[in-house]
Amino acid sequence: MSAAASLTLIALDGIGPVAPGDDLAVRILAAADDTGLALRDGDVVAVAQKIVSKSENRYAVLDRVVPSPRALELAERCGKDPRVVELVLGESRAVLRVAPNVLVVEDRRGLVLANAGIDRSNVEPDARGRERVLLLPVDPDASAARLRSRIRELAGVDVGVLINDSLGRAWRRGTVGTAIGASGIPGLVDLRGTPDLHGRALQITEVGFADELASGASAVMGQAAEGRPVVLIRGIESPRRDGTARELQRPREQDLFR
Repeated sequence: MSAAASLTLIALDGIGPVAPGDDLAVRILAAADDTGLALRDGDVVAVAQKIVSKSENRYAVLDRVVPSPRALELAERCGKDPRVVELVLGESRAVLRVAPNVLVVEDRRGLVLANAGIDRSNVEPDARGRERVLLLPVDPDASAARLRSRIRELAGVDVGVLINDSLGRAWRRGTVGTAIGASGIPGLVDLRGTPDLHGRALQITEVGFADELASGASAVMGQAAEGRPVVLIRGIESPRRDGTARELQRPREQDLFR
């Protein structure tokens, strides 16, 4: 009889507030040690996008933003703050959908998402008390690669790193944890040609592996005031390919919703 498959997801306590320039690898390793779970080769560390953006100083002060005529027009249609809409436009390649309380774009990273991922929740004001919002990392895959390299430098272990954010989907309600950055794990696992239980070769099956991990990590992190932005994932059986989250993006010509 084969052993039962299992996967362990553990939120690491003690990360604390993150400020620009903070070394996330140091924070993560300390939190893992405090939890009694020193990182091992083959572990995956899932990190909430928000603390990555904070460490990379991806803040924008709203009082400094001057809305363009295009931003004012879109803000009127979707009912959003024109300053936020201006930031969304600056982060986007194309505006895809506009409706009351909805502004869906293709951002400059190739992600299709609401508001270019710009967020007001759990974002503290600046030192002068001015309201700020938080933008996505400039290159989440590169952010994941740097964090992975830094953990290896400090602890001598080779872990996978994924950066997750909560995104909506065109055909389902609700947001789901999604990998927007990855390093040391495959983003996409191609099972085409692999036999099923009856020996029939799979024809179209490609697994969004990094997204599956991000979704599980998001369930452990929580979505509001939990303060658990890092999750250790242990026990993964997968090809240790150095993939990216970008490989999960569907090419425009295959996107039936556009």
